[in-house]
Amino acid sequence: MTIDWKKEVEARKDDLMKDLIDLLRINSERDDSKVTVDAPFGPGPRDALKHMLAYGERDGFTVKNVDNYAGHIEYGEGDETLGIFGHMDVVPAGDGWSTDPYEPVVKDGKIFARGSSDDKGPSMAAYYALKIIKDLGVPLSKKVRFVVGSDEESGWGDMDYYFQHEEAPDFGFSPDAEFPIINGEKGNITLTLNFKGTNDGEIHLVSFKSGLRENMVPGTATATLTVADEALSAEIEKSFTNFTTAHPVSGTIKVDGTTLAIEVVGKGAHGAHPEAGMNAGTFLALFLDQFDFTSGAKQFLHTAAAYVHEDFYGEKLGVAYEDAKMGKLTMNAGLFSFTEGSDENYIRTNYRYPQGTDADTLVAGLEKTLGAQGATITRGERNMDPHYVPIDDPLVATLLQVYEDHTGQKGFEQIIGGGTYGRLLKRGVAYGAMFPGYTDTMHQANEFMSLDDLFRATVIYADAIYRLAK
Repeated sequence: MTIDWKKEVEARKDDLMKDLIDLLRINSERDDSKVTVDAPFGPGPRDALKHMLAYGERDGFTVKNVDNYAGHIEYGEGDETLGIFGHMDVVPAGDGWSTDPYEPVVKDGKIFARGSSDDKGPSMAAYYALKIIKDLGVPLSKKVRFVVGSDEESGWGDMDYYFQHEEAPDFGFSPDAEFPIINGEKGNITLTLNFKGTNDGEIHLVSFKSGLRENMVPGTATATLTVADEALSAEIEKSFTNFTTAHPVSGTIKVDGTTLAIEVVGKGAHGAHPEAGMNAGTFLALFLDQFDFTSGAKQFLHTAAAYVHEDFYGEKLGVAYEDAKMGKLTMNAGLFSFTEGSDENYIRTNYRYPQGTDADTLVAGLEKTLGAQGATITRGERNMDPHYVPIDDPLVATLLQVYEDHTGQKGFEQIIGGGTYGRLLKRGVAYGAMFPGYTDTMHQANEFMSLDDLFRATVIYADAIYRLAK
């Protein structure tokens, strides 16, 4: 059967864009302060999940909502099931946007909005690919299930719940990364460095805050200080001006007698690529570490400045590791919090680690390096082991062939630090929707997706689903 997939996508471009824009208007950031039985991750993720499932109902698919944790849109029959995994939740919008992150704007051939590239845009491309197959009545020998998640950017509690209630597909892909394919993903764990909230001496760290999520490079950081006299205030103010001149960050300092409020502005980035950002938290700590803080405040600031700052590969922290296939371990410090007198003071560090090392080794390395700094180490709830599907697996081979046929470019395997739903299945990969050479704006201000890439990905997904399930 010969199908002109590009022609079929062209005929549905306007409908695809309308559906995508309506979906992007939903602020689907996780909000734990508004969690209910009906909204396990807050109202935003629930509303976006239900909105996406409603498209499936409108278009005549078999649809199931699994208690507002996740759901699926299904088509076809067969003994095997091809799974496609997308997610409707997004990371917090953060600061620095030129437009409203939840009022999509189309300009210069791109659509700007939070979630446009991660992952509502790619999910809509995959959904319309499946819709085309249904519209055409293409005969399939396998069932196709589009699984829609709502907690991918946080703890993956959506998929934990979903797989407790539904059978896993046999193989599949997630449209949440890059072409030509992602068939390997590093391990992923968050380790928290904990400190006492003690201060004494002539200068006190009253508070220090930076970051939105552990998988984002913090774009801003703030601190409040109190000092012994106004002469010391003036010294710190002058030093801050010199610091922002000498370093690739900006900021403000406000002095009110012996109280100082400082803000540093860096550059956000995806936590899987910490080297692409300017971590405002570690730069602010680097500035403050030159002054005579004591006790827990000193330990907190010195750890951030001397061990965490620009330690993208865990070398200063004593956990560096490199594998010939998967590459280097990476470390992102995504959340910083210190409040004088509090027992909850921490730096949350997120590691993307290759095969050959493990969580126990990372914890032991941190304890050895940071024990003298007064830090204690605690683990996050989730540890994802490294994941790899061989390049000669029929799933990988088929997807690479589809990519080659539609782009004229040679396919190749890739291994990333980012974590996608592709790793949920033993034979699971990530596949698009970003093409080689794209500008990565995921987890950043002014996130966008190229419309040409959006429609081209839809063509590839339609052919890929057909070849895998025909």
